[in-house]
Amino acid sequence: MVFQTRLSWIILCCIWLLRFAHTGEAQAAKEVILLDSKAQQTELEWISSPPNGWEEISGLDENYTPIRTYQVCQVMEPNQNNWLRTNWIAKGNAQRIFVELKFTLRDCNSLPGVLGTCKETFNLHYYETDYDTGRSIRENLYVKIDTIAADESFTQGDLGERKMKLNTEVREIGPLSKKGFYLAFQDVGACIALVSVKVYYKKCWSIIENLAIFPDTVTGSEFSSLVEVRGTCVSSAEEEAENSPRMHCSAEGEWLVPIGKCICKAGFQQKGDTCEPCGRGFYKSSSQDLQCSRCPMHSFSDREGSSRCDCEDSYYRAPTDPPYVACTRPPSAPQNLIFNINQTTVSLEWSPPADNGGRNDVTYRVLCKRCSWEQGECVPCGSNVGYMPQQTGLVDNYVTVMDLLAHANYTFEVEAVNGVSDLSRSQRLFAAVTVTTGQAAKTKNMATSGSQNSAGSQSRKTAPSQVSGVMKEKVLQRSVELSWQEPEHPNGVITEYEIKYYEKDQRERTYSTVKTRATSASVNNLKPGTVYVFQIRAFTAAGYGNYSPRLDVATLEEATAYSDQGEVKTNVEDISGVSYQLSSD
Repeated sequence: MVFQTRLSWIILCCIWLLRFAHTGEAQAAKEVILLDSKAQQTELEWISSPPNGWEEISGLDENYTPIRTYQVCQVMEPNQNNWLRTNWIAKGNAQRIFVELKFTLRDCNSLPGVLGTCKETFNLHYYETDYDTGRSIRENLYVKIDTIAADESFTQGDLGERKMKLNTEVREIGPLSKKGFYLAFQDVGACIALVSVKVYYKKCWSIIENLAIFPDTVTGSEFSSLVEVRGTCVSSAEEEAENSPRMHCSAEGEWLVPIGKCICKAGFQQKGDTCEPCGRGFYKSSSQDLQCSRCPMHSFSDREGSSRCDCEDSYYRAPTDPPYVACTRPPSAPQNLIFNINQTTVSLEWSPPADNGGRNDVTYRVLCKRCSWEQGECVPCGSNVGYMPQQTGLVDNYVTVMDLLAHANYTFEVEAVNGVSDLSRSQRLFAAVTVTTGQAAKTKNMATSGSQNSAGSQSRKTAPSQVSGVMKEKVLQRSVELSWQEPEHPNGVITEYEIKYYEKDQRERTYSTVKTRATSASVNNLKPGTVYVFQIRAFTAAGYGNYSPRLDVATLEEATAYSDQGEVKTNVEDISGVSYQLSSD
């Protein structure tokens, strides 16, 4: 009779506590539930040994939903050993398992006549196995987890005042290696109501961080372990160079220590945790760019996800142009082309084109053609013609064409070019002029784009004869001093002499000139230890005479310098760049 009364107390307490414990409780997001006795409305059918020990009872929560629990109160007799075993629990990928127990426990001092037989603790055990071993309990196979004691126990007075004292204890199992396990509760003589049993493991739930997807990850086997996880970039993203996305899953199921990141590919930009394509009329050329940009002038993109914009018709982008600059076109023809004839030399000058095509890299090139008198057929001038300063890549708007044939027809075409001229399929735009060499006096004329102007012959004068007696007077490492005699037949007043010189191994492919009014000159800025070829010609109102025979002169090496007077001079250059000469007589 006494036992039945005590049993009714524990049942009443258990049912009331079931309602109290269920209210407001929610599953933590980082927990994976393997067992929750409160969530099962049908009988749990756990194994009780002996059968008259633990008893399964039913209760209703505040929503009148059935809830199952177990209780035992064998406090009248000593040496109690009542076992309660759960069904087999599959653990999945977990290595560390958490067991949460919610229970009430009667204060032994509040029960009369049970001194020496009543206990206020119970034991928690587990048994690892790869499969369900049936309904028998082999106690020797179970490993003790801990002895569970209540922080608070209740009395008869608590029941009367409806003061419910619910205890919650959490224990950890692991590391586990087999597929599943059993839990067992051992009563040794306490009055217990096991309100709920929840078994779970923790994992870090899948998240997107820095455009990288980190999958569900089970925590490590140790409390202090961090599981390193490598992320996978979201669609249309790629790993940042040498900075792969990684995170660490902590033992508490929290993501920690993000390292590296993903970035949106070319043609895509970040929006939240995704990469969206650039819209029409926009582009992104590199994954290193943050946002899509509007297409530059004279370009377009007619699809989404463009990494570059295409140029409009008649506009181009040079291979070295970055994607963010506008598309450009070839320049128009040079303007105001004028020419100046001196016997076999023609000087050309012009003005820049009206339209540079939107670029600042405009240069000029000159095409020389020699045309026949009869049919007007023209052929390229060939390598015998010289250009000063050069034929192509001209930065300034003038050029001198030398060594032309006397009394011949020539056509010169001057074209402005820029970085996209060679990409254009359109017709070339140039300014042209046609002239006749060998005229009696200097003439100056103008030509327009595509026009052909020729300068007619006037009363002829004879150019000066050939310069003779060319001698080297002094040879140094970087300069040569020359002298010569006037032409035997000047045929007028000689106003200047022109010295043409070039490195011998260059064979006139590139040469320079020096002009002077005297019959001697010093040619400077030469290379030490190099053979140069020198030729001189005179100039009058009738034009240039023929060049003198070639004179080969080798500049000295860095060590010494020589002069015809036998003087040896040594150049000494200090670290400041100032040169001195030391002379010895």
